[in-house]
Amino acid sequence: MSKKYDYLIVGAGLYGSVFAHEATKKGKRCFVIDKRSHIGGNIYTENIEGINVHKYGAHIFHTNNKEIWDYVNSFVEFNHFRNSPLAYYKGKLYNLPFNMNTFYQLWGVKTPIEAKAKIEEQRAMFKHIKFPKNLEEQALVLGGKDIYKKLIKGYTEKQWGRSAKNIPAFIIRRLPFRFTFDNNYFNDIYQGIPKGGYTILIKKLLEGIDVKTNLNFFDERNNLEKLADKIVFTGKIDEFFDYRFGKLEYRSLHFESELLDIDNYQGNAVVNYTDKRVPYTRIIEHKHFEFGTQDKTYITKEYPHEFSKDDEPYYPVNDEKNQHILKKYNELAKQYNNVHFGGRLAEYKYYDMHNVIENALKTVKYF
Repeated sequence: MSKKYDYLIVGAGLYGSVFAHEATKKGKRCFVIDKRSHIGGNIYTENIEGINVHKYGAHIFHTNNKEIWDYVNSFVEFNHFRNSPLAYYKGKLYNLPFNMNTFYQLWGVKTPIEAKAKIEEQRAMFKHIKFPKNLEEQALVLGGKDIYKKLIKGYTEKQWGRSAKNIPAFIIRRLPFRFTFDNNYFNDIYQGIPKGGYTILIKKLLEGIDVKTNLNFFDERNNLEKLADKIVFTGKIDEFFDYRFGKLEYRSLHFESELLDIDNYQGNAVVNYTDKRVPYTRIIEHKHFEFGTQDKTYITKEYPHEFSKDDEPYYPVNDEKNQHILKKYNELAKQYNNVHFGGRLAEYKYYDMHNVIENALKTVKYF
């Protein structure tokens, strides 16, 4: 008996939605499911009081790939938002990424020559460290004590839930110093946010395709696998194989959000809190992603924590132990000719959105 669909796509996030859209264009029958109550995965946005709220943290689209930029804009027009976050440390604000504004705020230097000299002076104190053993030593060697203490240490230790002395050095391979007064976080040519939020983009991608939310693949696995010839799986690869080789580790996030009866809370979309004594890593003010002028504002505080089975997995812990486990799962996956594993969870990689789209497009062409 022939199956009803060509593809069962597990996960209605960006990867699954792009794959479903492109496969459908090529005449394939697709069924998309998601265990959450909504489509969009982690880029889901919800309209609250006229503000498009990034429910799972800030997502800013950026790419140098014109083909990908034109692709997303063919579904929804993007605005010209540029990410220019601030760092808050013990009552003072610093611009990010590290640029001439940051160096002026730290040391009062006004020219690139002065800034470079100050950085070298700070780095010289740690020249005895030839082979950094951890993130703390790596950061001190690259940037010196002021940048490390005020802008890196607290934020990183909160993000990873452990001392910087217990975090691998490779997490910070380099520090991107800019010797211009430019607060644009990304260097990419194309940057922006979808006008009206990311959910519009996902809705357009899934238009005319069979979609069912509130359906967990693992609750109905036997029945669902009978519906399609092939599966595109975008969930956790270790869960697909019932954690046969152990669980892959993640860091997760807890969000505390609040609708405020004021028109502007912090004057910026993203403010990082780099003092370890402040329990959250950043505050997002969502209206600023779309230059909102609403009478109210909506803010979200992000609290990183260890991942457990009841949490959403956000950041893979890409250390030697987890890479060893991942290698076993990848080898096992090769034996499943009718299953394709794609996306950040299935590949255990932290992808930018343009990479996710590019990979999904390549996968469709491959099939």
